[in-house]
Amino acid sequence: MRLARDGIPASPGIVIAPARVLRWEMPRVSAQGALTTGEPEAEVRRFREACAWARNQTREIQRQTEERLGGVEARIFEPQLLMLKDAELVERTESYIREGRLSAPRAWEMRVLEWESQWSHTANPMVLDKLNDLADVHARVLRRLLDLPELEPVLQRVGEPVVIVAPELAPSVVARIDPERVLGLALDGGTRASHASILARSLGIPAVVSLGAFSEQVPDGAEMILDGSTGRAVVGPGEEEKRIYRERDFRTREWEQEQLLLAHLEPVTLDGVRISLRANLDLPGEAVSARAHGADGVGLLRTEFLVIGRGTAPGEEEQYSAYRDVAETFSGKPVVIRTYDLGGDKFPPFLHMVPEENPFLGWRAIRVCLDEPALFHAQLRALLRAGARGDIRVMLPLVNEISEIKAAREMLERAASELGGEARSAARSLRLGVMIETPAAAICARDLARHVDFFSIGTNDLVQYTLAVDRGNARLAKQYNPFHPAVARLIKMVVDAGRDAGVEVSVCGELAANPLGAFMLIGMGVEVLSVGTSALAEIRKVIRSTDARDAARAAQVALQAFTPDEVVDALAAGLGRGTDVSIFGGTLGLPVPN
Repeated sequence: MRLARDGIPASPGIVIAPARVLRWEMPRVSAQGALTTGEPEAEVRRFREACAWARNQTREIQRQTEERLGGVEARIFEPQLLMLKDAELVERTESYIREGRLSAPRAWEMRVLEWESQWSHTANPMVLDKLNDLADVHARVLRRLLDLPELEPVLQRVGEPVVIVAPELAPSVVARIDPERVLGLALDGGTRASHASILARSLGIPAVVSLGAFSEQVPDGAEMILDGSTGRAVVGPGEEEKRIYRERDFRTREWEQEQLLLAHLEPVTLDGVRISLRANLDLPGEAVSARAHGADGVGLLRTEFLVIGRGTAPGEEEQYSAYRDVAETFSGKPVVIRTYDLGGDKFPPFLHMVPEENPFLGWRAIRVCLDEPALFHAQLRALLRAGARGDIRVMLPLVNEISEIKAAREMLERAASELGGEARSAARSLRLGVMIETPAAAICARDLARHVDFFSIGTNDLVQYTLAVDRGNARLAKQYNPFHPAVARLIKMVVDAGRDAGVEVSVCGELAANPLGAFMLIGMGVEVLSVGTSALAEIRKVIRSTDARDAARAAQVALQAFTPDEVVDALAAGLGRGTDVSIFGGTLGLPVPN
C-alpha cells in the first residue's frame, strides 16, 4: 500500500527508513477517585510534592537541553515551569482535594481537563502549543502521583533507526531524542514554529508537521520517505521513487559541500547586474555561518528568540548584547533587525495574550509593539545602542498605515533622546523600514515610501493574505502558491513604487530562496534578496547563471499570465533559455509528482 501525504516542511532533509508509530496514552486514574481513608491535607502535601518533583525534573530537562542545543531551545520549557506554579491550576486542584475529598490524581486530572476544555475549541497554533505543554506537565505530575516510572526518551530501547510517526510529540520527548536512532519526525499536528519543530531543526532531524490523521493510517514498521524540505511523506514507496529521492538527497549533500567554495564569488548576473545577497537569521549565533557562506549582510534578523517561551520580558542589556554581536560579525555591512513579530503563531507567556479565533488577523506584530510601549521602548533603546557598533537598520513588521510608521518613529526619537554619546549619533543616521506583507501595504506602497528608508517584501504572509489561504493549513497547501498572478503583480507594484521613490526594495520571504522565484524577482528589478544560510550558495548560482534581460522579459510575460501554472511556465522557459537548470541544487518550485 502506497500512501502519500503533504504537510508543512518543518526541518529540512530527506530520509528513507521504517516508520515507528507512537500513540501516547495518559496514565489511567481510578474513576472513583474519592478519599476513603486519611485526611485531605495529607493528600494535598502529596500533590505538592509531586508538583515540586515535576518542576525539578523540568528544570533538569531544561538544563540538559541548554547544554546540548542552546539557551533559546531551553527556554521552550519556561511555560511548563510557569504552569506548575499557576494558582488557577495548582491551587484549584488543592481545593478539589479539600472540598471534594478527591484523591490527588483525580483532582489533578479534573482540573487539567477543565483547562483543556477552555482552549480546545480553537485551532490557534499558539494555543495548540500550550495544550501540548499542558499534556507534558499533566503526565509528569500524574506519573509521580501514581508511582509510575517516567517515560524513557524515545527509542532508548530500539536498535534500528526509524522515522517517528505520531499525533504530536511533547517538548520533553523531542529534546531528548537521539538523532542516531530517530532519523525524522512525521507529526499529525504542529506548525513550523511549534516547539517540536524548533527542537527538530536544532537537532538536525528532518521533520514534516500538520499531516492530518497520518499516524492513524501508517502501519508500524512500514518503509517510508520523509522529505522535510518539501513537506512530503510517502509510505510504501516503489523502488523507482526511492531511487529518485536518494538521488535528490545525494545531490543536496553534494551541493552542501559546494556551498563554501561558492561563497567568495560575487552575486552578479551574466550581464553585470549586482544583486545584494543577504541572510535571514533566527538566532544571533547563525551570523558566523552566514558570513562564512558569503552573505552581504543580514536582510532579516528575527527577534522572537528573545521572547518565545519566556515568563518575563527580556531586558535591554540582553537584547543589546545579541544585536551587537550580529552587527560586529557583519562589520561594515547592513544588518536589518525586525522588531518583535509577536502574535499569530508566536505566543510569549508574559504578555498573557487572549486566544483569538483568527490570530494571524488579530493582535500581532507592530500592533502589539505600539500597544506595549514598555516592551517596544526597551527594544528600540537596545537597537539604537547596537547601532553604534555597525550598520543596524530597524524594520517594522505587518505595517498597513502611515500612522503606524509615524508612531514608531516618534518612539525611536524618544528613545534616542534618552541616550547619549555614540548611540545618539547613530540614531541620526539609522534607517527605518517596513515589511510589505499585506495587499493593503502593497497597494499603498507609494504612500508608505515617503515615510521610510527601505521596503522588505515578506512573501510568506503576502501570499497568505492575498490568497486568503492559511499557510499553516496542510489541506490548503496546493492553494498556497507564491506564483499566483495576483502575488506577482503586487510584488511588481511594490518594486516600482520603491524604485520611483529611491527606496531600497528587498525580498526576505521564502520566494527569494526559490530559484524560480529569485529569477522572477531579478526580472522585476529587485536588487536585494535575503535568504536562509542554506540557500545562499544556490541563489548565488542562480544569480550568476541569469541574464537580467532574459529575466525581465520572462517576468513581463509572467505578469500577463492568468494562472499560477502560466506564471511558472513563463519563468521556467526564461530561466531555461541559455541556462542548464540542472545545476541548481534545490527545487525550482515546480509541483512534486504524486
